[in-house]
Amino acid sequence: MRQPTSDPAGVGRRLWLRSVAALALGAGGRGVGAATVLSIGITPVVVEDRLGLWRRWAAYLERASGLTVTVRPFSAYGRVVDGLRQGGLDAAWLCGYPYVLHRRELDLVATPLWRGEPRYQGYVIVREGAARHDWAALRGCTFAYADPLSNSGHLVVRHWLRQLGHDPETYFGRSFFTYAHRHVIEAVSVGLADAGAVDGYVWEWLRQRHPRRVQGTRVMWRSPSFAFPPLVARRGLPAGVRRSLAQALIGMRHDEEGAAVLAELQLDGFTTAEPAWYEPIERMAREAG
Repeated sequence: MRQPTSDPAGVGRRLWLRSVAALALGAGGRGVGAATVLSIGITPVVVEDRLGLWRRWAAYLERASGLTVTVRPFSAYGRVVDGLRQGGLDAAWLCGYPYVLHRRELDLVATPLWRGEPRYQGYVIVREGAARHDWAALRGCTFAYADPLSNSGHLVVRHWLRQLGHDPETYFGRSFFTYAHRHVIEAVSVGLADAGAVDGYVWEWLRQRHPRRVQGTRVMWRSPSFAFPPLVARRGLPAGVRRSLAQALIGMRHDEEGAAVLAELQLDGFTTAEPAWYEPIERMAREAG
């Protein structure tokens, strides 16, 4: 039946490429060999259209860790996973879903703290003013997902439908992927979708920083809390490098520039990540098959 389409008219990918142009964001610009550079991938699981912010983050990480850091934005989670597995990336800020799928090849580095906790929720949003207040009102609608490997933007919705006794393959009339949480919000806002699944942190960040971007949408449903998308490293990354990165992340809140970057991200800091925090996502992934 109706499998989610990849991306109607290329909306998500086109907007992503326009905003980041697939650039690698180097902090220091020093002429060092590629083998000494720590390459970090970021995905649309975090607020992705802030090139200056990511340069500042890379600069802080360089200074705090003593490493040479390159931050590389990607348009889909799968590409970041491929980069980690193939050695093209050393670390990534990644959703918990791909982490649990590949945990034998990845190590947790740190988890962000949002509103004092290393947790967040998935939201289902609908158009403001629409008479949709529960899951029954979504049957047969056009639904926007964020990414096939997104927990909040895909997995949790399908899990919840199964919990309610519905078949996620047939419940919606049509569904598609936008490949960024903010593009889900745009799709619902302009009427390309009746409803959509988004990361609650991203929706709340935009509501505070750029309220016009969430204008025309409202939250219909909030998921249970899950562990926040973590920073992970490929399994082969030297332990000393991984520790240096973790220490730099956990120390951000105590550094003037690091704290400024955190404030821009509306995060309280980073903390040591525990694999057990991601077990609820792993259980949903096993149930999904």
